Amino acid sequence: MKTDEQNPAPPRLSTARSRELGEELRRIRGRARMSSGLVAEALGWSLGKLSKLETGTRGTSAVEIGTLVGRLGADKPTRDRVLAIAGEPDTGSFLRPHDRIPDTLVALSLHEQAARTITTYEPLTVPSLAQTEDYAHALTGNLNVARARIARQQAAHRRSCSTTVLYIHEAALRMVVGEPAVMRDQLLHLTLMCGSEQFVPRVIPMAARSHATLRNPATILTFDPPIKPLAYTETDSATVFHDAPAAVLLYQTKMRHLDSLAVTPTESHDILGHWADTYDRQANR
Repeated sequence: MKTDEQNPAPPRLSTARSRELGEELRRIRGRARMSSGLVAEALGWSLGKLSKLETGTRGTSAVEIGTLVGRLGADKPTRDRVLAIAGEPDTGSFLRPHDRIPDTLVALSLHEQAARTITTYEPLTVPSLAQTEDYAHALTGNLNVARARIARQQAAHRRSCSTTVLYIHEAALRMVVGEPAVMRDQLLHLTLMCGSEQFVPRVIPMAARSHATLRNPATILTFDPPIKPLAYTETDSATVFHDAPAAVLLYQTKMRHLDSLAVTPTESHDILGHWADTYDRQANR
């Protein structure tokens, strides 16, 4: 087996795209039920080379990536997806198409599970990371998607040291998704979150002054050093990720402005409780 000393690769910090590629490779190897030692031996690689590829801390040629996924027996759609990622220039921004809902995107789940903090905003709905299954089902019309969203939430918040700040516009509380009982349970869920150290719901009231930052959804994630922050925004057909410093700075500025518009956690709890009571009365009519 070759060593890294025989074929040295310059050390580098991982990027969001290189970590996504590494996670794709790790998952393919897991599905093939092949140990990293066995794969490295079969390819004549060092174990360190394969390990660094799977963590996104080193690169290699598209030819070697193709050889690796071929050795792992990946099907053609998987090979094509992985080779497309491997062939992308690392510009600090990348786009991942999805079928309406991004919950199963590898880049999304990988980074949410590793994040130290998540700060998120959605203009007209409760943020995805705080939706109940019934709310998500009523919103998307697909029970499988709703269950995938709950699984995503559970995976993202398995780390007890992480904190999620949820900016929620009061318009999202007024917009009825499903039946009043669905809204009541969703509002109660948010109200209970107010007592958690891991979640910080912050309501932006209807009376808040209008500003361009309220128009579009956005999420920013931070990690333990030396990993750089990652920002993303979801469209109807794709999610766009950014870890380029200039792009991340725009998202950080947006979040600071949302913070200035939102009421305190205590006031947010009272607003959420008010709407939970409102929907409870409607549900019991």
